[in-house]
Amino acid sequence: KGKLDLDRDINAYLDFTIPKRYGEPITLRDLMTHTPGFEDTARGLMPTDPDAVDLGKYLKTHIPARIFPPGEVVAYSNYGCGLAGYIVQRVSGMPFEDYIREHIFEPLGMDHSTFEQPLPANLAPLMAKGYKSRSDGKPQPFELVNPAPAGAMSTTALDMARFMIAQLHKGRYRDTRILDQATAELMHSPQHTEVPGMNGFDLGFYQENRNGQRIIGHAGDTNWFHSDLHLLLDADVGMFVSFNSAGNRGGAHVIRRAIFRAFMDRYYPYHPASPPTVDDAAADAGRVVGWYQSSRRNESALSMLNLFAQMAVVALPDGTLVIPALTNAAKKPLHWRQTGPLRYQEVHGRSHVVFVANKDGSIRYWATDDLPPVMVFQRVSAWYSQGLVKPLVSLVTLLCLITLLTWFCGWWVRKHYGRRLDLAGSQRTLRLLSRLGALALVVLVVGWLVFLIYMTSHIMVLLSGAAVPWMYVLYVLGVLALLGALAMIANAVRAWLAPRRGWWVLAGETLLALAAVYAIWFIFAFDLVSFNVQY
Repeated sequence: KGKLDLDRDINAYLDFTIPKRYGEPITLRDLMTHTPGFEDTARGLMPTDPDAVDLGKYLKTHIPARIFPPGEVVAYSNYGCGLAGYIVQRVSGMPFEDYIREHIFEPLGMDHSTFEQPLPANLAPLMAKGYKSRSDGKPQPFELVNPAPAGAMSTTALDMARFMIAQLHKGRYRDTRILDQATAELMHSPQHTEVPGMNGFDLGFYQENRNGQRIIGHAGDTNWFHSDLHLLLDADVGMFVSFNSAGNRGGAHVIRRAIFRAFMDRYYPYHPASPPTVDDAAADAGRVVGWYQSSRRNESALSMLNLFAQMAVVALPDGTLVIPALTNAAKKPLHWRQTGPLRYQEVHGRSHVVFVANKDGSIRYWATDDLPPVMVFQRVSAWYSQGLVKPLVSLVTLLCLITLLTWFCGWWVRKHYGRRLDLAGSQRTLRLLSRLGALALVVLVVGWLVFLIYMTSHIMVLLSGAAVPWMYVLYVLGVLALLGALAMIANAVRAWLAPRRGWWVLAGETLLALAAVYAIWFIFAFDLVSFNVQY
C-alpha cells in the first residue's frame, strides 16, 4: 500500500528510539535480511505469565546492543522480527495479531491459525501437546513468545498449505490476493549474501537453493515445537513439517533436514559436475585452521557461553578439513576438500564451506550452505580461543586446587606435631587472603560451569529471565575472585621480600601469582564482573 519504505530509518515508524551507532540507520530491509547488527537476546523471550506478553513493552525494555554495522553481517534476530511486526502495528493502527488475522489468515481461509497468546477458546482444545524429548512423556504447557512476531504463530499443516500456495502463486490463492505480484516477486528475490554464489536472504525468507532448484524457506523452533517450510519457486512445490518434540539428542533437527534432502534427491535428482580437488591444499588449510564463533551471539552478558560455543576448523594431513560442528545424520563430522581458493566442498556430498579473507589476507569468517544462512562464523583471536583459554583456565584451576590441598595438609601436619607457622603478622594475613583467593577462583570457575550446564538443560530458566539472580551471584563471586587474585600476587611479592623463605615456597608462590595474573585477564576478558544481565 506504499505505507512503508524498506530503506528508511526505522526510527521514523517507532514511538521509541533505537540508539544510533556506526553512523548508519537500521532499515526495514536490514530487519528483513537479519542484518541490523543486533546481538542475540534470550531473556524474556519465552515468559511464563501471559500478562508479560506485550509487544511494545518488550521491545522498549529489551533493546539489544548493536555489535555490527547495519547491513553488513547476517545474525538472526528475534528482536528484529519483533521490530518489523511492531512497525506493522504502528503504521496500520491495529494490534499485530489482528492485522495478520484480517489481512492474511481470513483471506486465505486459515481458520485454525492465530498469533493470540494464550489461544482463543475455539482453538485451545485443538492444540497439540509439546514435549521436551521423545522419551520424556511429560506434556508441556502452551508456550508464550515475546516478541510475538518472532514465533508466536499457532497453525496447522492444512492452513500452511494455503499460505504456501499463496506464496508460490506470487500473492494469490484461488480468487484471493494477499500481495501484489510485484511485491511477492521482490519478497522472493535475493537481497543479501555473505558470499557471492552462496545462499543468503531474500526478504523474510532465506535461500535454500539445492539440486538446481530455486528454493526459499524458513525454519522455526520453540522449546517443544520444531518446524520447517520450503518453497520450490519454479517447480510450484511446497513442503512443511512440524514436530512436537526435539526427539532424542535433537533428532527433530536431523530428521527435518534429512526429509527435505531425501525429497529433493528423489523428485529432483541432480548430478552436477564435481570440481577437481586442489593439488596443494596445505597452504590454504594452514590459513583457515583455528577457532570461530557465530555472528548470532550475545556479547553483553554471556561471553562464557560464547567461549564454549566456539567451533574449531581442523586440517587433516591429506589437506581436507574437518569442522566437528558440521555432521551428517549419524552425527559424524563431515570432511571438506578444497576446490578453489578458500572454497571447499563436502567429500561425497554437495554442500560447501567458503572462507572470506580481509584485505591483508587474514581470515574474517566462513559460511556454509550446509546450514541455513542465518549466521556466519567469525575468526576468534588466539587469546580468546577455546583452544588456548580452556587449557590455561584448567591449569590455573589445578594450581589453585593444589595450593588449597597443600594449605590444608600443612595445617594438619603442623597441628599434629604442635608446630606453628613462623610468619610475621602481615605475612600471615596476606598468605591467608591468597589462599582464600585461590578458593574463590575455583568456586568461580566451577560456578560458571554448573550454571552453563544447568541452563542448557533447563532452557526455560534462561528464556524466562529466572537465571538473573544466579548471574548476580556469579558476578559477586567474580569480584571476590578478582580481589583474591590481587592478594595472591601481593603475597608472592611479599614472599620474595621477606627473609628465610625457601626456594620451593618462592617457586610455588610465584606460580600462583602468574596464575592470578592470567585469572585477572580472564575475568575481565569474559565479563565475569560486568554485572550486566542483558542477555
